[in-house]
Amino acid sequence: MPQQDDQKLKVLFATSEVAPLIKTGGLADVSGALPPALAALGVDVRVLVPGYPQVMDALKTKGRAAPLPSLPGVPPAQLLASKLPSGVALLVVNCAIYERAGGPYQDAADRDWPDNDLRFGLLSYVAALLSTAGSPYPWLPDIVHCNDWQTGLTPMYLRYVTGDKAKSILTIHNLGYQGVFPPETTTRLGLPPQAMSIDGVEYYGRMSFLKGGLQAAERITTVSPSYAEEIQQEPLGMGLQGLLSYRRDALVGILNGIDTDAWDPDNDPYIERYYNSGRLAQKEDNRRALRTRMRLREEAEIPLLATVGRMTDQKGLDVLADIAPDLVKFPAQLAVLGSGEAQLQNRFQSLARAYPGRIAVQVGFDEGLSHQMEAGADIFVMPSRYEPSGLNQMYSQRYGTLPVVHATGGLRDSVVDTTAATIADKTATGFMFSPLSAAALLAACRRAADYYGNRRLWRQIQKNAMARDFSWESSARKYLELYRGVVG
Repeated sequence: MPQQDDQKLKVLFATSEVAPLIKTGGLADVSGALPPALAALGVDVRVLVPGYPQVMDALKTKGRAAPLPSLPGVPPAQLLASKLPSGVALLVVNCAIYERAGGPYQDAADRDWPDNDLRFGLLSYVAALLSTAGSPYPWLPDIVHCNDWQTGLTPMYLRYVTGDKAKSILTIHNLGYQGVFPPETTTRLGLPPQAMSIDGVEYYGRMSFLKGGLQAAERITTVSPSYAEEIQQEPLGMGLQGLLSYRRDALVGILNGIDTDAWDPDNDPYIERYYNSGRLAQKEDNRRALRTRMRLREEAEIPLLATVGRMTDQKGLDVLADIAPDLVKFPAQLAVLGSGEAQLQNRFQSLARAYPGRIAVQVGFDEGLSHQMEAGADIFVMPSRYEPSGLNQMYSQRYGTLPVVHATGGLRDSVVDTTAATIADKTATGFMFSPLSAAALLAACRRAADYYGNRRLWRQIQKNAMARDFSWESSARKYLELYRGVVG
């Protein structure tokens, strides 16, 4: 579909979640932030999302845009038009298959919805339909930008469409989730029998939404350059490393940005005292407030370490739990916010009981507390086993809270390790370690604590970190360049 010079580039951004309407993780943040950044660059971008109850309830206006043909076994659907709070146009797939209590992918007991193949097969199908000349909606994109497995079948649907159609791009936010279902799902979702082949959706005798998208998309992106390299080999390729290596010429990594309005220490409504790199003394007020809220002792001369995130194997928090008793001997304090695996939650709660005043844990998620921890902590710990992009290490640098990170994926791409050379050239922004082990993590935390004891050097590293530009504008420009290359 040729792009005329006098027209705006048109992009359909297909996603299973978008902040602030519906969010389970980083995909929602990207979907809420990248489209408005693209719009600011002159792109005509529209976001497509399922009509979950949370989405429907949040919409101030919703107009019927078009009826939609459905898939066998799926209730009738229609396309609604609205806007995101950012002002970006929003298209909603309104269908009874999304109308249920619980999350987008799981019920209240964290069990996957048994019909997720139909729910996200419909989303992929609609995204493909809207990207062809046969679309019932009077707006035809040049690019359909798909995200993760939930829209992974869109490029595969487009493979079997003749005539004018959009080019497809698929972004991998986390290769650990691949949308794998029984083989009969292929024909159940209206794909031809030949799609269930080695160069289609077939995946070890089953079918995979994500594998189909990786086969058929014109370009594949990941959310950091390092992750694009890591997934071309074991173990992070997770069974798809052969295909990704084969398609390496179509694969590019673009580091995520962050919402610099929502995460701004000089204008953050959640924190005790505003501050910036020229007023770092005010950060001390936030540390005192965090200690008070988390019931940690006020010990001004020792560093306060924090972590926020899912308590899962991927995040490596089991390794942090391993070293927690050694951390408090530095001496240091540790504040933890998150939820996930019950065993890990219980382990951190036991540590808090064993070390009152030095270790504090809040299970669950609290948006305000997450901001307060970024503002009040001195050091932020991210020992992820793998991290496609990561956001907290960027939030931390913006807040002058120096990150300790495992050298993987987006962590490696966004943190500059503190060494004699990076101190000299004023690029140091944090502390990196490898391999992921208790000994290596403990050594990195000790190194950070030692630098914390040198107030002059610590202030300089804080200022280096706070000067980094993690806004979405830079990332959006790279996506725009990619789009233009694809449409030619």
